[in-house]
Amino acid sequence: MRKNTPITVAQMADFDEIIDVRTPAEFAEDHIPGAINYPVLSNEERIVVGTLYKQASDFEAKKVGAALIARNIADHLERHFAGKPKSWRPLIYCWRGGTRSGAMTHILNQVGWHAGKLDGGYKSYRRTVLDELAVLPAQFKLKVVCGLTGSGKSRLLQALQTLGGQVLDLEQLAAHRGSVLGNLPDIDQPSQKMFDSLVWWQLRRFDPARPVFIEAESKKVGKLRVPEALIAAMWHEPECLRVEIDSEQRVALLKAEYEHYLQNPASLNAKLAFLIPLYGHEQINQWQTLANNGDWDTLILALLEKHYDPFYTRSITHHYPAYDQAIRMQINDIGEAGMLALARDILARY
Repeated sequence: MRKNTPITVAQMADFDEIIDVRTPAEFAEDHIPGAINYPVLSNEERIVVGTLYKQASDFEAKKVGAALIARNIADHLERHFAGKPKSWRPLIYCWRGGTRSGAMTHILNQVGWHAGKLDGGYKSYRRTVLDELAVLPAQFKLKVVCGLTGSGKSRLLQALQTLGGQVLDLEQLAAHRGSVLGNLPDIDQPSQKMFDSLVWWQLRRFDPARPVFIEAESKKVGKLRVPEALIAAMWHEPECLRVEIDSEQRVALLKAEYEHYLQNPASLNAKLAFLIPLYGHEQINQWQTLANNGDWDTLILALLEKHYDPFYTRSITHHYPAYDQAIRMQINDIGEAGMLALARDILARY
């Protein structure tokens, strides 16, 4: 492939490394999974150049921008690229595949590396992600794992993945457990665009000849929307796998997974307050009192029976009419060994 040949998203795997030269702020909002951010303009520098474009002229902006870009590329050459062998093949992209990626690609090629520039930049990549998310889910045989809150679905997915199963863990990608109490401590959810990218990246790596295991979800995981075509593919599956577990183990599992709330009852009570429109002040006050008193078993059982189980059952039976006839999997051991044993049985079945 010649150095100046336009590179498409489909050719990304031909390169040793993907380099995003946009600003850290642009990179944080969304980027190609696995890409490394070596910006040629900082957040502040891009604002300065953009302001010159608007208030002075293209010429003045380009003079300042060129100096900043050259200086930053020189810094990356010395700090990050100096040890790369001559055979190294990086793929470079910016917002539209224009000045920023063009400058980096030109200099790397002048050094002697075989750098490619992503045609159309991030905008082309984003368009590809959305187009493929609309069709990719229908190409797979999805095995939807269903079960009441606290039944160990996430742990089972992790065990399936450990044993080599194809798993699309939406809650892991969304950094959220999918309920009013589902936010993870000290971890922000990714942007919607980044979530789309992560889902797309996973799907495109799967083998359509093998099943893909996925947990039953609603249309949103926390603040993030699940791609419509993926939800449709999940809901159109004729069968699902139904995880069942006794109440005592459900409570134990939930106490382990939501330990951050046990350590900080005030944060839990703040979340419970969002349920006042559903259950009224008296009920929420009762639950908050249980939290303040550390009566976790009573509180968790009450939340399951009053809130989670009825809501989940209505939703799952609506979207999966064959739920009552689903293959039932009894979990007797919520530990790693028990989950791995069940995962082996499932993989042997499929």
